[in-house]
Amino acid sequence: MPVLPGAEPFRHEGGEIGVLLCHGFTGTPQSLRPWAEYLAARGLTVSLPLLPGHGTRWEDLRVTGWQDWYAEVDRELWALRKRCARVFVLGLSMGGALTLRLAARHGAAVSGIVLVNPANKVHGVAARALPVVRHLVATTRGIASDIAKPGSEEVGYDRVPLHSAYALREFLRVVDRELPQVTQPVLLLHSPADHVVPPADSARVLSRISSTDVREILLEQSYHVATLDHDAERIFEESLGFIDRLAPGAGRVARADGGGEMGSTTGG
Repeated sequence: MPVLPGAEPFRHEGGEIGVLLCHGFTGTPQSLRPWAEYLAARGLTVSLPLLPGHGTRWEDLRVTGWQDWYAEVDRELWALRKRCARVFVLGLSMGGALTLRLAARHGAAVSGIVLVNPANKVHGVAARALPVVRHLVATTRGIASDIAKPGSEEVGYDRVPLHSAYALREFLRVVDRELPQVTQPVLLLHSPADHVVPPADSARVLSRISSTDVREILLEQSYHVATLDHDAERIFEESLGFIDRLAPGAGRVARADGGGEMGSTTGG
């Protein structure tokens, strides 16, 4: 199945510091591409995979589950660890939940994490009905492009398969149980005016992780997809500063050959 224009994965071979970026539910790498390119331009090795079932058509998402999504970012983390001295993981929305699980399960192999509007729970009365309703109704309206900035749009599905919404609900429950295992330094940025993931999710994450090096930043001018919104540059700069603090020189030292894009093929 052809990948939607702009939804392709992105990889860049840079220096010894690696960064894995995880996109959100029903979204694509396009929502994080400017962030990935910003870090790549500063000499970091960057991996931004396309999650299974995403970036093509919603019917493809319906036949995948959270185990498939997590397995993809887990493989990418292992690949980065083979060629990088240190690896950081960054995520938006469900990508934040994927980031948290990688941190919980891989421990010191993840040097630090950056979360943007991380999802912790599927909210609302409908969420409780998902186990039954998903067998009766195929889809609900999409959640893409919750962006305050005029003219900025997210590439994502306009429908959400309810089977997939149920899989997301189950995944977030798994991640919530594992949050106390997260001990790495954390930078969490979230939008008070988020129409997809409420601020309560960020508060829940911060209350349950075991990390002691934690910084929280409010994104006052942005909605959910803050990486494409008014606060995008601040996210990019703060994340680079976070990485550079923990791995000094990471954002200034590129490979002697200048690095290069490693290719953009579907499937990560």
